[in-house]
Amino acid sequence: MKVLLFDPFNGAAGDMIIGSLLDLGADEGFVRAAMRSVVGEPTIERVDRSGIQAIQVRTNAPVQHRSLDEVLDIVAGSDAPAAAREMARRVFLRIHRAEESIHGEGAHFHEVGADDAIADVLGACTALHSLGVEKVAVHPVALGRGFAVGAHGTFPIPAPATVAILAESNLATVPGNEERELCTPTGAALLAEFSTTRSQDLGPAAIRAVGYGAGSRNPPGRPNVLRSMILETEEKGHGDRVDILETNVDDVTGEALAYTLGRLMEEGARDASASPIVMKKGRSGHLVRVICRPEATDRLVGVMAAELGTLGIRCIPMVHRSVAERTVERITVSLRGQEIAVDVKCGWSGGKITSFKAEYEQAAAYARDLGIPLREVTGTVEAAARRIFLERGVLDP
Repeated sequence: MKVLLFDPFNGAAGDMIIGSLLDLGADEGFVRAAMRSVVGEPTIERVDRSGIQAIQVRTNAPVQHRSLDEVLDIVAGSDAPAAAREMARRVFLRIHRAEESIHGEGAHFHEVGADDAIADVLGACTALHSLGVEKVAVHPVALGRGFAVGAHGTFPIPAPATVAILAESNLATVPGNEERELCTPTGAALLAEFSTTRSQDLGPAAIRAVGYGAGSRNPPGRPNVLRSMILETEEKGHGDRVDILETNVDDVTGEALAYTLGRLMEEGARDASASPIVMKKGRSGHLVRVICRPEATDRLVGVMAAELGTLGIRCIPMVHRSVAERTVERITVSLRGQEIAVDVKCGWSGGKITSFKAEYEQAAAYARDLGIPLREVTGTVEAAARRIFLERGVLDP
């Protein structure tokens, strides 16, 4: 299994994330095109940071603060791949939730809504997409300390938005040893969105590539870089452990249920569903059920309580779940005159593929982009996957 591991021992910012991914081998042409469609041509060069060779990325963007709707319109109209645009949209929604939790409804993005931040987010999401990794883990993030000046005046480090974003994530943090901001809100939101597993859960792994992304500062004696690594691990089909969260609700609209299920998946649930039930006194209601890793339980309980208004949530802890061996294959097809690439998730047994399915978010993003039905995208991709698997002899006719 191909795993990306971030090691933000000196913190993280959007430009540092892009640089580290480019140094790992992300497609520079795709990244440049995505960033260039938002601002001018970015500067990408190799620099020295206390003896470490690293990639520095500069957007060369003017300062321009925007609202959420403006940011999302720019993201949607960019030249980033559809899957990267969708990921960037989720990153800015994370930032927006953090900003509103601090400043109230209708908050502007200020520094993280500037054009350079939009370019950084699109560039980072495009770089990650081009690497085709199956999992992403993040070591504890260094935060820094002291005070800094922003749009609202002097604030403590880490910035309030950074704290709010990290509090909503499953990322671990460490204070860091420097009197400055080490992790920016953009960096925190990107790492929170990218993270799919805990670094301590990876087990033995071989390091296949190392990349360094440079920050703008070059302090003496301390490398201002973000390190990332491509790891190769083995995933066996022995199973894992999950928690099951349940609650009954009878006063929630269908729209609220759908929104809540989406939020739960965004926040790390392995699965989330709502089933109609008959409750006491013959009232109609729904059973909301969530499957998640134990480390995500507290966070998802908070989402359920906030969105559903429920007073009680049952937790069935640490249920053993049998898991088939799984891989992800990137399938490239031509559709309506455009070449698209979609991940296909494959289940294996006895050395053969027993099931496969196009990744929903990527397929949905292409369907919206091309203005065609989702089933046309998934059907075309899965038909191509079937032909490839049959030719390889890993799928029975």
